[in-house]
Amino acid sequence: MSLVVLIRHAHSEANAAGILSGRRPNIALSEKGRKQAQELAERLGQIKVKELRISPLQRCIETIDPWKSTKTRIRSIEDHGITEVDYGKWSGRTLRSLSREKLWKIVQENPSRVFFPDGEGLSNMQARAVDSMYAGISSPGTGALVLVSHGDVIKALVASNLGMRLDDFQRIIIDPASITVFDFSSKTPRLLLLNDSHTNIGELGNASTKKRLLVGGGSGPLTKKKSK
Repeated sequence: MSLVVLIRHAHSEANAAGILSGRRPNIALSEKGRKQAQELAERLGQIKVKELRISPLQRCIETIDPWKSTKTRIRSIEDHGITEVDYGKWSGRTLRSLSREKLWKIVQENPSRVFFPDGEGLSNMQARAVDSMYAGISSPGTGALVLVSHGDVIKALVASNLGMRLDDFQRIIIDPASITVFDFSSKTPRLLLLNDSHTNIGELGNASTKKRLLVGGGSGPLTKKKSK
């Protein structure tokens, strides 16, 4: 099975403050986010990984470190192709203040038309993220491709994988520390998990392609995270 695992960074200090941090440096995980990162490490477990691509921003690195630090011989890349959107002059502002901007409505309703002031366009972001994902898919080795990135970037990848218009990507919700999984072993990508915050995915990542050749939908839920 050719799996792509998309992980959004855990809850950050900017999330707690209601700020659009963008690419500003030194945005760490919040206390809640550090707990989420530990739980994420348990959920990833012993999944076999051929390549790990991480946005170079601090909150993404801190999110995957508890899991990565227990592994050896994992090919790991800091990938600027999956870094946060360059929100330009919007970076560092509160979401409340941004919601009063004229551009806000376009961001919500026609994001393909958006180019942030002194930043980048959402279409440009999607293109670079898709390029990075397919570079990882085509890399040698066996196991899952794991991407640790940001909410809007993952939403754009989900939209692309499902053949959705970018203008519809605001219909997708991607929570902090959530896992989204696609199976690329078929002609078109198949969505296995979306915005999941509970499932242990080790058994999914280590399953054979044959087990996913299913009729009538799926085989039922995977193992949920054990409550403490």
